[in-house]
Parts: sequence; C-alpha cells; structure tokens
Amino acid sequence: MICNRPQITFGTPDGLIPLAGTDQGAAIFLAPEVRGFPDGIVVQGEEGEWAGHPMTFAEWLYRYLIGEEMAGWDSATSYPGPIRLEYLPTGPGERTREAYGPECAM
Repeated sequence: MICNRPQITFGTPDGLIPLAGTDQGAAIFLAPEVRGFPDGIVVQGEEGEWAGHPMTFAEWLYRYLIGEEMAGWDSATSYPGPIRLEYLPTGPGERTREAYGPECAM
C-alpha cells in the first residue's frame, strides 16, 4: 500500500500528482497523505521502488539538493556547480526554459 491507499491513481483528488523528475531517473509525486502527513512526497526510484516522505516538497527538495538519500536506495548525490532547473512547456507554442541557482556551498 502506498499513501494508505489500496490502489495508485494519478491526477485525481485522492491520487498522486506528478511534480518533478531527477537526473537519476526518479519520479517525484505529491500524495494526499504519507504516514499521516497531508500532502507528503512519494518517490518512485529508477528501478521501480517506492518511498514515502512525510514532508513538504520544499523540505524534500532541500534535502535532496544537499545530498541526502531522498530518491531511493543509494541515491545520495551532490553536484559542485549551481543547481539547474528546467521548466517544461505547459502549453502550445511554449519552450523549455532553464534557470540556475547559486553555487552549491553546503
């Protein structure tokens, strides 16, 4: 069971909502509940394993970016350069946009 639900659904009020993907192949979802925490994070790792994190997406992202194992077993990684975010198109005629954060000094 994931998120106290007998079946995984996507894009419904009681299902998982896709938020992001990692360069390691993990998919990040917003879940209606993770271990009693509302709007927690669920990660499907690159090999298909699932993990639930009872925290906000902001906390999950921070912990992932500082190198904690937040995307499955042996997923800890840290990159020396600035963080690159890629905003995918959300409508017709839009293009992918990139944004860069500050240098990682953690």
